[in-house]
Amino acid sequence: MRVDLHLHTSASFDCSEPPAKVARRCRSLGLDPVFVTDHDSIEGALELQRAGDTRVIVGEEVLTMEGELIGLFLSTPVPAGLSATETASRIHDQGGIVYLQHPYDTRRRALTEAGMEAIADAVDAVEVFNGRSPAQANRRAQELRDTLGVPAGAGSDAHRTGEIGRAFVEISPFEGPDDFLAKLDEARIVVGRAAWRMRLKGLLRP
Repeated sequence: MRVDLHLHTSASFDCSEPPAKVARRCRSLGLDPVFVTDHDSIEGALELQRAGDTRVIVGEEVLTMEGELIGLFLSTPVPAGLSATETASRIHDQGGIVYLQHPYDTRRRALTEAGMEAIADAVDAVEVFNGRSPAQANRRAQELRDTLGVPAGAGSDAHRTGEIGRAFVEISPFEGPDDFLAKLDEARIVVGRAAWRMRLKGLLRP
């Protein structure tokens, strides 16, 4: 299966795409299940679930005191404004995954070096390719992932439907967060031109 691990909907302050439209676009590209990681909200993902979509992974891009951090496989929202350490703890307390996204991207609200050091032992996976980050930031993210020894993830960080699928992960079918992490460790990341070539070959539907 293919999954884009970093997506936004209109539940985010900086995105106007309705959750249903985002989900339809993902499915049209063969990206399923749909990971929704809105800023400081899980409402977009919950809206899809209330509409009967059971193939949705609830995530949240939380603004901590030291920068942003993603929680995946959440059941309740994590409040913004806590320390990175407390945020990671609250993600884990509900059985979620601490996913460190776009580290070192100075144009974004990336977690500070101090924040990353504080939660180093709590990070479950690192986003080594973000579709909106510069190449240098993505390279440093890969180096961080290697240092931490955790699985690598990738996502488009789409705020418009046309951005969805710029980067995604090919992963074996999984059940729940623990199995997801185990499978993510063996997954393949597809980015940029490779993703576009797959569309041309019909491996990803346009």
